[in-house]
Amino acid sequence: MTSAGSPVYKEMRDIIDGTVGNVQLRELLDACIRHKENERSRWGAITEAAHELAGGRSPKIGRAAALTELALLALDIVDDLQDQDNGGAPWMSCPSSHAMNAALALLALFQKETADHPRGAEAISRLGSLLLRSIDGQQADLNGSVETEADYIEMVRRKSGSLLKLACFMGYSLADGIEPETAERIDELAENFGIAAQIGNDLNDVLRYDVKSDFLHRKRTLPILFLLEDSAAEFPPLRQYYDGELTQEQFLSRKLDCLQYILDSGCVQYCRIVQSYYMDRAEALLAAIPRDESSKERLRRLLFAGPHGPPGS
Repeated sequence: MTSAGSPVYKEMRDIIDGTVGNVQLRELLDACIRHKENERSRWGAITEAAHELAGGRSPKIGRAAALTELALLALDIVDDLQDQDNGGAPWMSCPSSHAMNAALALLALFQKETADHPRGAEAISRLGSLLLRSIDGQQADLNGSVETEADYIEMVRRKSGSLLKLACFMGYSLADGIEPETAERIDELAENFGIAAQIGNDLNDVLRYDVKSDFLHRKRTLPILFLLEDSAAEFPPLRQYYDGELTQEQFLSRKLDCLQYILDSGCVQYCRIVQSYYMDRAEALLAAIPRDESSKERLRRLLFAGPHGPPGS
Protein backbone atom coordinates (compact mmCIF):
# COMPACT_ATOMS: atom_id res chain seq x y z
CA MET A 1 0.00 0.00 0.00
CA THR A 2 1.04 3.57 -0.51
CA SER A 3 2.31 4.71 2.87
CA ALA A 4 3.35 7.95 4.51
CA GLY A 5 6.67 9.18 3.16
CA SER A 6 6.56 6.85 0.14
CA PRO A 7 8.16 7.89 -3.18
CA VAL A 8 4.68 8.21 -4.70
CA TYR A 9 3.80 11.13 -2.42
CA LYS A 10 7.16 12.79 -3.05
CA GLU A 11 6.48 12.47 -6.77
CA MET A 12 3.01 14.01 -6.30
CA ARG A 13 4.55 16.99 -4.50
CA ASP A 14 7.24 17.38 -7.17
CA ILE A 15 4.57 17.53 -9.89
CA ILE A 16 2.63 20.20 -7.99
CA ASP A 17 5.64 22.25 -6.89
CA GLY A 18 7.03 22.32 -10.41
CA THR A 19 3.79 23.47 -12.03
CA VAL A 20 1.39 25.31 -9.69
CA GLY A 21 2.36 28.96 -9.28
CA ASN A 22 -0.25 30.28 -6.83
CA VAL A 23 1.13 29.87 -3.31
CA GLN A 24 -2.27 29.50 -1.62
CA LEU A 25 -3.41 26.86 -4.10
CA ARG A 26 -0.10 25.02 -3.78
CA GLU A 27 -0.45 25.00 0.02
CA LEU A 28 -4.01 23.66 -0.21
CA LEU A 29 -2.90 20.90 -2.58
CA ASP A 30 -0.04 20.02 -0.23
CA ALA A 31 -2.52 19.79 2.66
CA CYS A 32 -4.69 17.48 0.56
CA ILE A 33 -1.72 15.22 -0.13
CA ARG A 34 -0.75 15.18 3.56
CA HIS A 35 -4.31 14.12 4.36
CA LYS A 36 -4.04 11.26 1.84
CA GLU A 37 -0.75 10.19 3.46
CA ASN A 38 -2.73 9.29 6.57
CA GLU A 39 -5.16 7.10 4.61
CA ARG A 40 -4.54 3.57 3.35
CA SER A 41 -4.67 4.47 -0.33
CA ARG A 42 -3.98 1.66 -2.82
CA TRP A 43 -4.42 3.51 -6.12
CA GLY A 44 -0.77 4.19 -6.92
CA ALA A 45 0.26 0.75 -5.71
CA ILE A 46 -2.36 -0.82 -8.01
CA THR A 47 -0.84 1.05 -10.95
CA GLU A 48 2.62 -0.29 -10.04
CA ALA A 49 1.30 -3.84 -9.53
CA ALA A 50 -0.53 -3.83 -12.89
CA HIS A 51 2.72 -2.71 -14.55
CA GLU A 52 4.60 -5.57 -12.93
CA LEU A 53 1.86 -8.05 -13.88
CA ALA A 54 2.21 -6.94 -17.50
CA GLY A 55 5.96 -7.59 -17.39
CA GLY A 56 6.81 -3.88 -17.42
CA ARG A 57 10.12 -2.35 -16.38
CA SER A 58 9.51 1.31 -17.26
CA PRO A 59 11.44 3.98 -15.31
CA LYS A 60 8.29 6.13 -15.62
CA ILE A 61 6.10 3.88 -13.48
CA GLY A 62 6.67 5.87 -10.27
CA ARG A 63 5.41 9.03 -11.92
CA ALA A 64 2.46 7.14 -13.41
CA ALA A 65 1.52 5.89 -9.92
CA ALA A 66 1.68 9.47 -8.62
CA LEU A 67 -0.56 10.67 -11.45
CA THR A 68 -3.09 7.96 -10.63
CA GLU A 69 -3.16 9.20 -7.03
CA LEU A 70 -3.57 12.82 -8.19
CA ALA A 71 -6.51 11.95 -10.45
CA LEU A 72 -8.27 9.93 -7.76
CA LEU A 73 -7.63 12.66 -5.19
CA ALA A 74 -9.40 15.12 -7.51
CA LEU A 75 -12.41 12.81 -7.76
CA ASP A 76 -12.43 12.28 -3.97
CA ILE A 77 -12.64 16.05 -3.49
CA VAL A 78 -15.51 16.37 -5.95
CA ASP A 79 -17.33 13.39 -4.41
CA ASP A 80 -17.11 14.91 -0.91
CA LEU A 81 -18.27 18.30 -2.17
CA GLN A 82 -21.28 16.64 -3.79
CA ASP A 83 -22.19 14.60 -0.71
CA GLN A 84 -21.09 17.28 1.79
CA ASP A 85 -19.40 14.77 4.07
CA ASN A 86 -15.87 13.83 5.23
CA GLY A 87 -15.66 16.98 7.33
CA GLY A 88 -12.12 16.21 8.52
CA ALA A 89 -10.59 16.63 5.06
CA PRO A 90 -8.79 19.91 4.26
CA TRP A 91 -10.89 20.39 1.12
CA MET A 92 -14.01 20.42 3.31
CA SER A 93 -12.64 22.98 5.78
CA CYS A 94 -11.90 25.66 3.16
CA PRO A 95 -14.31 27.60 0.93
CA SER A 96 -15.93 25.21 -1.57
CA SER A 97 -14.73 27.43 -4.42
CA HIS A 98 -11.14 26.85 -3.30
CA ALA A 99 -11.72 23.11 -3.02
CA MET A 100 -13.18 23.02 -6.53
CA ASN A 101 -10.12 24.86 -7.85
CA ALA A 102 -7.93 22.26 -6.15
CA ALA A 103 -9.83 19.44 -7.89
CA LEU A 104 -9.65 21.21 -11.25
CA ALA A 105 -5.92 21.83 -10.80
CA LEU A 106 -5.31 18.13 -10.04
CA LEU A 107 -7.23 17.04 -13.14
CA ALA A 108 -5.37 19.62 -15.24
CA LEU A 109 -2.06 18.31 -13.90
CA PHE A 110 -3.12 14.76 -14.73
CA GLN A 111 -3.99 15.79 -18.30
CA LYS A 112 -0.77 17.79 -18.72
CA GLU A 113 1.53 15.09 -17.37
CA THR A 114 -0.04 12.27 -19.40
CA ALA A 115 0.19 14.24 -22.66
CA ASP A 116 3.55 12.61 -23.47
CA HIS A 117 2.35 9.06 -22.81
CA PRO A 118 4.31 6.53 -24.94
CA ARG A 119 1.05 5.37 -26.54
CA GLY A 120 0.20 8.92 -27.56
CA ALA A 121 -3.32 9.93 -28.52
CA GLU A 122 -4.62 6.38 -28.00
CA ALA A 123 -3.74 6.51 -24.28
CA ILE A 124 -5.06 10.05 -23.80
CA SER A 125 -8.36 9.07 -25.39
CA ARG A 126 -8.63 5.94 -23.23
CA LEU A 127 -7.92 7.82 -20.00
CA GLY A 128 -10.45 10.50 -20.89
CA SER A 129 -13.06 7.88 -21.68
CA LEU A 130 -12.52 6.12 -18.35
CA LEU A 131 -12.80 9.36 -16.38
CA LEU A 132 -15.94 10.30 -18.29
CA ARG A 133 -17.50 6.87 -17.68
CA SER A 134 -16.85 7.23 -13.98
CA ILE A 135 -18.42 10.70 -13.89
CA ASP A 136 -21.38 9.35 -15.88
CA GLY A 137 -21.85 6.65 -13.23
CA GLN A 138 -21.52 9.20 -10.44
CA GLN A 139 -24.25 11.32 -12.06
CA ALA A 140 -26.58 8.33 -12.17
CA ASP A 141 -25.87 7.79 -8.48
CA LEU A 142 -26.71 11.43 -7.71
CA ASN A 143 -29.79 11.99 -9.85
CA GLY A 144 -31.90 9.12 -8.53
CA SER A 145 -32.10 7.25 -11.84
CA VAL A 146 -31.14 3.93 -10.22
CA GLU A 147 -34.38 1.99 -9.75
CA THR A 148 -33.46 -1.67 -10.27
CA GLU A 149 -30.59 -3.99 -9.42
CA ALA A 150 -29.55 -3.93 -13.10
CA ASP A 151 -29.45 -0.11 -12.98
CA TYR A 152 -27.31 -0.29 -9.86
CA ILE A 153 -24.79 -2.76 -11.31
CA GLU A 154 -24.42 -0.67 -14.47
CA MET A 155 -23.99 2.52 -12.43
CA VAL A 156 -21.30 0.88 -10.29
CA ARG A 157 -19.61 -0.66 -13.34
CA ARG A 158 -19.17 2.87 -14.64
CA LYS A 159 -18.55 4.75 -11.40
CA SER A 160 -16.19 2.39 -9.56
CA GLY A 161 -15.12 -0.16 -12.16
CA SER A 162 -13.84 2.57 -14.48
CA LEU A 163 -11.57 4.00 -11.78
CA LEU A 164 -9.89 0.67 -11.10
CA LYS A 165 -9.52 0.17 -14.84
CA LEU A 166 -7.85 3.58 -15.03
CA ALA A 167 -5.44 2.72 -12.21
CA CYS A 168 -4.51 -0.56 -13.93
CA PHE A 169 -4.26 1.02 -17.40
CA MET A 170 -1.84 3.64 -16.05
CA GLY A 171 0.40 0.71 -15.14
CA TYR A 172 0.11 -1.86 -17.89
CA SER A 173 0.06 0.71 -20.71
CA LEU A 174 3.73 1.49 -19.94
CA ALA A 175 4.72 -2.17 -20.41
CA ASP A 176 6.32 -2.98 -23.75
CA GLY A 177 4.78 -5.84 -25.69
CA ILE A 178 1.82 -6.59 -23.42
CA GLU A 179 -0.47 -9.13 -25.07
CA PRO A 180 -3.98 -7.81 -25.93
CA GLU A 181 -5.55 -10.74 -24.06
CA THR A 182 -3.63 -9.87 -20.91
CA ALA A 183 -4.73 -6.22 -21.14
CA GLU A 184 -8.36 -7.30 -21.60
CA ARG A 185 -8.20 -9.64 -18.62
CA ILE A 186 -6.70 -6.94 -16.39
CA ASP A 187 -9.44 -4.53 -17.51
CA GLU A 188 -12.18 -7.05 -16.80
CA LEU A 189 -10.84 -8.15 -13.42
CA ALA A 190 -10.51 -4.48 -12.39
CA GLU A 191 -14.11 -3.82 -13.40
CA ASN A 192 -15.42 -6.88 -11.55
CA PHE A 193 -13.47 -6.05 -8.43
CA GLY A 194 -14.71 -2.45 -8.63
CA ILE A 195 -18.29 -3.73 -8.53
CA ALA A 196 -17.53 -6.08 -5.62
CA ALA A 197 -15.77 -3.32 -3.69
CA GLN A 198 -18.65 -0.88 -4.15
CA ILE A 199 -21.17 -3.48 -2.95
CA GLY A 200 -19.03 -3.93 0.15
CA ASN A 201 -18.89 -0.17 0.74
CA ASP A 202 -22.64 0.20 0.28
CA LEU A 203 -23.41 -2.67 2.62
CA ASN A 204 -21.08 -1.20 5.24
CA ASP A 205 -22.89 2.12 4.82
CA VAL A 206 -26.35 0.79 5.69
CA LEU A 207 -24.96 -1.09 8.69
CA ARG A 208 -23.16 2.03 9.90
CA TYR A 209 -26.25 4.25 9.44
CA ASP A 210 -24.73 7.58 10.50
CA VAL A 211 -25.01 11.13 9.19
CA LYS A 212 -23.16 10.12 6.00
CA SER A 213 -25.56 7.26 5.34
CA ASP A 214 -26.96 6.58 1.88
CA PHE A 215 -30.31 6.22 3.61
CA LEU A 216 -30.38 9.88 4.56
CA HIS A 217 -29.55 10.92 0.98
CA ARG A 218 -32.31 8.59 -0.29
CA LYS A 219 -29.84 6.77 -2.53
CA ARG A 220 -30.74 3.41 -4.04
CA THR A 221 -27.79 1.08 -3.53
CA LEU A 222 -27.97 -2.72 -3.78
CA PRO A 223 -28.75 -3.28 -0.07
CA ILE A 224 -31.28 -0.43 -0.04
CA LEU A 225 -33.04 -1.74 -3.15
CA PHE A 226 -33.30 -5.12 -1.41
CA LEU A 227 -34.71 -3.50 1.74
CA LEU A 228 -37.18 -1.30 -0.15
CA GLU A 229 -38.68 -4.29 -1.96
CA ASP A 230 -40.56 -5.57 1.10
CA SER A 231 -40.44 -2.46 3.28
CA ALA A 232 -44.07 -1.42 2.70
CA ALA A 233 -45.18 -4.51 4.58
CA GLU A 234 -42.24 -5.24 6.89
CA PHE A 235 -40.87 -1.79 7.78
CA PRO A 236 -43.15 1.02 6.46
CA PRO A 237 -41.01 3.94 7.78
CA LEU A 238 -38.33 3.16 5.18
CA ARG A 239 -40.76 3.31 2.26
CA GLN A 240 -42.44 6.37 3.77
CA TYR A 241 -39.11 8.19 4.07
CA TYR A 242 -38.17 7.42 0.48
CA ASP A 243 -41.63 8.57 -0.67
CA GLY A 244 -41.17 11.87 1.20
CA GLU A 245 -43.83 11.13 3.81
CA LEU A 246 -41.38 11.22 6.75
CA THR A 247 -38.80 13.86 7.56
CA GLN A 248 -35.16 12.95 8.11
CA GLU A 249 -35.58 13.58 11.84
CA GLN A 250 -38.60 11.27 11.98
CA PHE A 251 -36.73 8.57 10.09
CA LEU A 252 -33.66 8.88 12.33
CA SER A 253 -35.88 8.38 15.37
CA ARG A 254 -36.50 4.82 14.07
CA LYS A 255 -32.79 4.03 13.67
CA LEU A 256 -32.68 1.03 15.99
CA ASP A 257 -35.81 -0.45 14.44
CA CYS A 258 -34.34 0.05 10.97
CA LEU A 259 -31.07 -1.64 11.92
CA GLN A 260 -33.02 -4.60 13.26
CA TYR A 261 -34.99 -4.76 10.01
CA ILE A 262 -31.72 -4.81 8.06
CA LEU A 263 -30.36 -7.70 10.14
CA ASP A 264 -33.59 -9.71 9.94
CA SER A 265 -34.26 -9.14 6.24
CA GLY A 266 -31.50 -11.28 4.72
CA CYS A 267 -30.02 -8.15 3.12
CA VAL A 268 -26.50 -8.78 4.42
CA GLN A 269 -26.44 -12.36 3.19
CA TYR A 270 -27.83 -11.44 -0.22
CA CYS A 271 -25.33 -8.64 -0.79
CA ARG A 272 -22.45 -10.89 0.26
CA ILE A 273 -23.56 -13.51 -2.29
CA VAL A 274 -23.67 -10.94 -5.10
CA GLN A 275 -20.34 -9.50 -3.98
CA SER A 276 -18.76 -12.97 -3.97
CA TYR A 277 -19.95 -13.57 -7.53
CA TYR A 278 -17.97 -10.58 -8.81
CA MET A 279 -14.98 -11.33 -6.57
CA ASP A 280 -14.85 -14.90 -7.92
CA ARG A 281 -14.99 -13.62 -11.50
CA ALA A 282 -12.11 -11.24 -10.79
CA GLU A 283 -10.07 -14.01 -9.18
CA ALA A 284 -10.63 -16.34 -12.14
CA LEU A 285 -9.47 -13.65 -14.57
CA LEU A 286 -6.35 -12.98 -12.51
CA ALA A 287 -5.56 -16.70 -12.37
CA ALA A 288 -5.84 -16.91 -16.18
CA ILE A 289 -3.13 -14.30 -16.81
CA PRO A 290 0.06 -16.09 -17.92
CA ARG A 291 2.48 -14.50 -15.46
CA ASP A 292 4.46 -15.70 -12.46
CA GLU A 293 2.60 -16.09 -9.20
CA SER A 294 4.58 -13.43 -7.34
CA SER A 295 3.36 -10.62 -9.62
CA LYS A 296 -0.20 -11.97 -9.45
CA GLU A 297 0.00 -12.14 -5.67
CA ARG A 298 1.03 -8.49 -5.40
CA LEU A 299 -2.08 -7.33 -7.28
CA ARG A 300 -4.22 -9.91 -5.48
CA ARG A 301 -3.15 -8.55 -2.07
CA LEU A 302 -4.03 -5.01 -3.11
CA LEU A 303 -7.41 -5.88 -4.60
CA PHE A 304 -8.58 -8.68 -2.33
CA ALA A 305 -7.04 -7.72 1.03
CA GLY A 306 -10.21 -6.16 2.46
CA PRO A 307 -13.97 -6.34 2.02
CA HIS A 308 -14.39 -2.81 0.72
CA GLY A 309 -11.56 -2.18 -1.70
CA PRO A 310 -9.66 1.03 -2.34
CA PRO A 311 -10.78 4.28 -0.70
CA GLY A 312 -13.12 6.34 -2.81
CA SER A 313 -14.75 3.32 -4.46
